[in-house]
Amino acid sequence: MANFTTHIAIGTVVSGALATLTLAADVVAPQNLVAVTLAGALGSVLPDIDLKDSRPSRAMFAGLAIFASFAVLFNAATEFSIAELWLLWLGTLLLVRYGLHTIFHRLSVHRGIWHSILAAVFCSVATAIVFRHLLGRPDGVSWLAAAFMFAGYITHLTLDEIYSVDVMDTRIKSSFGTALKLFDRRHVYASLGMAAATVGAILLAPQTTTFVEGLSSHSMWSGLQQRLLPTDKWFGLVATPRFAFHKREANEGMTTGSIVNGGAGEKSLAAPAAGAPAAEAGQAGEPAAVTSSHSSERPAETPGTATGGAQSGSASP
Repeated sequence: MANFTTHIAIGTVVSGALATLTLAADVVAPQNLVAVTLAGALGSVLPDIDLKDSRPSRAMFAGLAIFASFAVLFNAATEFSIAELWLLWLGTLLLVRYGLHTIFHRLSVHRGIWHSILAAVFCSVATAIVFRHLLGRPDGVSWLAAAFMFAGYITHLTLDEIYSVDVMDTRIKSSFGTALKLFDRRHVYASLGMAAATVGAILLAPQTTTFVEGLSSHSMWSGLQQRLLPTDKWFGLVATPRFAFHKREANEGMTTGSIVNGGAGEKSLAAPAAGAPAAEAGQAGEPAAVTSSHSSERPAETPGTATGGAQSGSASP
């Protein structure tokens, strides 16, 4: 199987690529994007949590203990004295780091149920629950973090499966087929338990409406297509090949939406019409075609109108 360094490196690359697309699509606020990307990086090492003495296992249980202890501390901050808060914080830290760690590894088997797509689904839904109910993130952001977690998790399983093939000796190792699987056939009860936990997590998960509508938005995909390649020069230095050159039409607008705010967060980045002055290009992001139609319908004022006469009368001594 791939080692820890390989998993975290490839997982970071995959999460970074997804974060770039997310940032370009403008579907989530930048302050939420960091946490979402970290969820993907975590997913890339999470399947090795069933290795008792592995770095991922120790690091993840230590991180989980820190997170749980501070969550308890902040939630109980106004209910107990300082001494009681210290005991709660330290007790939660030790319980999760050593107690939960010991119980977990007595029940788990390496390359068992945690190396399965079913476990990836469970961890993804659990991520959405944590982001929504513990971190207070919106529904769309919570499911985006779940998607990053799933991508990182599947990346880990795929890498382990690839490393099961010895390319140099042209042979398949005995571990082939144990990493990327739907569920663990060797341990049926563990698979049933994971399935039950997944169903329970789905019942507690936030709504998916905002996330699904955001991903199915035509404007978002149009915006990504517009921003996929530079329209003139790469970094302002190297000219874009003609076959990849895409010139935006005069009335073509690139609209991106927010996965958090839905339609309320949409903004138009339409270009002004060719030959039109900047003042007629529209204000506050309004397309040039709309603004110019307003200006063409406005009647021309002449000195003989009532407005002109009133202004002339008020100006006379």
